[in-house]
Amino acid sequence: MAASAFITGLSGTALTADERVFLRESDPWGMILFARNVDTPSQVRALVHSFREAVGRADAPVLIDQEGGRVQRLEPPHWPAYPPGAAFARLYDIDAALGLAAAQLGARLIAHDLEQLGISVDCLPLADVPVSGSDRIIGDRAYGTTPDKVAAIAAAVAEGLMDGGVLPVLKHLPGHGRATVDSHKGLPVVTADRATLESTDFAAFRPLSGLPMGMTAHVVFAAIDPVAPATTSVTMVREVIRGTIRFDGLLMSDDISMGALSGTLAGRSRASLAAGCDVVLHCNGDLAEMAEVAGSVPRLSGDPARRADAALAARRRPSDIDLATARAEFAAMLAQGAPVSTV
Repeated sequence: MAASAFITGLSGTALTADERVFLRESDPWGMILFARNVDTPSQVRALVHSFREAVGRADAPVLIDQEGGRVQRLEPPHWPAYPPGAAFARLYDIDAALGLAAAQLGARLIAHDLEQLGISVDCLPLADVPVSGSDRIIGDRAYGTTPDKVAAIAAAVAEGLMDGGVLPVLKHLPGHGRATVDSHKGLPVVTADRATLESTDFAAFRPLSGLPMGMTAHVVFAAIDPVAPATTSVTMVREVIRGTIRFDGLLMSDDISMGALSGTLAGRSRASLAAGCDVVLHCNGDLAEMAEVAGSVPRLSGDPARRADAALAARRRPSDIDLATARAEFAAMLAQGAPVSTV
């Protein structure tokens, strides 16, 4: 039987008895890890294994946000610290080839860290294009402020992840860069006209439309749909994400427990799927909320099932890597830019 159309969080570093029952009965398509779920490498490997054992699928996706900078769930002392996306943007301005090579190698190293733990999906790269006055929630996570540069670096990051056996997730479709509110806390409304959006925000995503997975933005684009954020907007998903951007990968919502959305979690889940998302993402690990989401989503079928299968099939066997040499090379690349945290 096909898995259910949601990705779940968990409460801690090991499955509780209740979570084990929940996973077995609800069968989420995947699981996402946060800092609360991470202690040591052996602990993370055990948690990943216990999740897949509970759902009965050895290839069940396990996701994480491991970007570098402010957003990385695996941290020292057990894992290296990585720089934010802006580090690659600075290198790109010095030498475009150097910036792309560093972005790809950094992602390849992140993929190694994840693959060693059984984590198969990284919620990266971002193709958001920030503008002056926007909320800092994107900020130095971005790869630049022009769509061509952002798309080029994002493509290099995606290739580095894929080369290391980890699936990338393109985010935040169709763009979070203009948001003046952190969507974790409230609902951003972007007022730029459609022509501007298509030449900047949407343009950064278009060259990346072939990536296997993507995540929506909880952002209202008033010129196209003045009411619903992209996650729950039929117009934004079908006309812009699937149409203008031509993204045909598995589309997941951003976390539906975020403050940008309103209504019950069941209502948010149903609205996301009705808009055209394939799976719903719920992150906070609250079991009562998890059960509400699980009870409001169907089993994967039709195009969502096709896209889910295609995403998993896109995962590659990791290429060979000399880890010590690669880390030294990465550090040397970063040293050519402005001072940043290095591996």
